[in-house]
Amino acid sequence: MSVILERIEGNIAYITLNRPEAFNSFTREMALSLQDRLDACEANENVRAIVLSGAGKAFCAGQDLKEVTSPEHNPGFKKILEEHYNPIIRRIRAIEKPIIAAVNGVAAGAGANIALACDVTVAHEKVSFIQAFSKIGLIPDSAGTFFLPRLIGFQKASALMMLGDKVEAIEAERLGMIYKVIPLENFEAEVTKLATKMAAMPTQALGYTKRLLNKAMTNDLEEQLALESELQIVSAASEDYEEGVNAFIEKRRPTFKGK
Repeated sequence: MSVILERIEGNIAYITLNRPEAFNSFTREMALSLQDRLDACEANENVRAIVLSGAGKAFCAGQDLKEVTSPEHNPGFKKILEEHYNPIIRRIRAIEKPIIAAVNGVAAGAGANIALACDVTVAHEKVSFIQAFSKIGLIPDSAGTFFLPRLIGFQKASALMMLGDKVEAIEAERLGMIYKVIPLENFEAEVTKLATKMAAMPTQALGYTKRLLNKAMTNDLEEQLALESELQIVSAASEDYEEGVNAFIEKRRPTFKGK
């Protein structure tokens, strides 16, 4: 059984973490396989949006603790961080295509932080997010200490990470931790609708927007204004810009090609 499932429908790649019996907790095999699938999606010009979700009842419960306590198969935390989670986060932020986290169940530990690193994160109302690290004497990883304070503020992030409180999806939306809560009965259909909409948008411009948001985390105002100018000039020379303007003038729906 493959620990990562992938299907491509139209311009959308659906990547599914597939260890439902273990709540999709990460093993080395699954982490490396996810990196490979993300690389393939980045290289595939036909893919213009990526949806990341989990099989079964969970999105991802974080690290498989059986692996890290196994005398034979434990890769060690240095490898887990430097070869598993850090490369996954880097790929999610570097791929200049929209990545949607469709959180279909509990997202804990690294699973929660991978979801929060995506461009657009949605969940249904029965989902919960847990910074579970402190419960076993660890610190948050997978860029949680980078993204969560920026999403919800220092005080709230500090408390959630230290106390390990469970955050229900409705509260996560209220805090700004995620984009939107979708009713469970419509979840898959609405995720597909969202991904279809994003895949039909000007992919190059969305990728540049993502690059700008990444740089905004560390740039000062002048650096950000300079980068906006640079990328706006490039965007204005794109086929999608020409199509968007023509469609506006002609009062029709634009057909973007992502170029």
